[in-house]
Amino acid sequence: MPPNSLKLSNTLELTTKHMKLETNRLLMREFVESDSQAVFAYQSNPLYLLYSHWTHRTENDVYEFIQMFITQQKEQPRTKFQLAVVLKEENRLIGNCGIRINDSKLREANIGYELNSEYWRQGYATEAAQAILKFGFEELKMHRIWSWCIAENIASFKVLEKIGMRREGHMQEKELIKGKWHDSFIYAILETEWKISQSI
Repeated sequence: MPPNSLKLSNTLELTTKHMKLETNRLLMREFVESDSQAVFAYQSNPLYLLYSHWTHRTENDVYEFIQMFITQQKEQPRTKFQLAVVLKEENRLIGNCGIRINDSKLREANIGYELNSEYWRQGYATEAAQAILKFGFEELKMHRIWSWCIAENIASFKVLEKIGMRREGHMQEKELIKGKWHDSFIYAILETEWKISQSI
């Protein structure tokens, strides 16, 4: 399977069926309660918390975090799809990636992702984000998909650029994290731009 290809499974009846996306190296599936330990392992890492509003994470915090995603799986109509990112070779959960519909009439959604720092700089975030973007346009039929990141988080906005998003805005001192103000960037891509990129 080519590096950027993916298979979509169980996506037709999105309000009633669980879903999964598959790329050449990753399986992106629905969260289950037993994922708590793996998520806690990376979310309690100081590197993960660097650009987070959280100062620390507890096992109960992570349990509630995962329960939120499990609850979203049951919503009808479903508008939020946050999936566990699993490395196929190791069958190990290494993060999550998702898409949330903001406005169904305007067909607008936003995406987000996070990874265990042990797996940074290996292209996994780009692979997962590309898959969720494809899902957003091809299955959810979105018109515009956007995302944002802290301006200092170079690795994160590089991922957004690699998947074809363009920077639409620079908001000064938009986020207050642990007592410090941070600028943030807004990125977006339109359905027409996505289709052009897939035909090249």
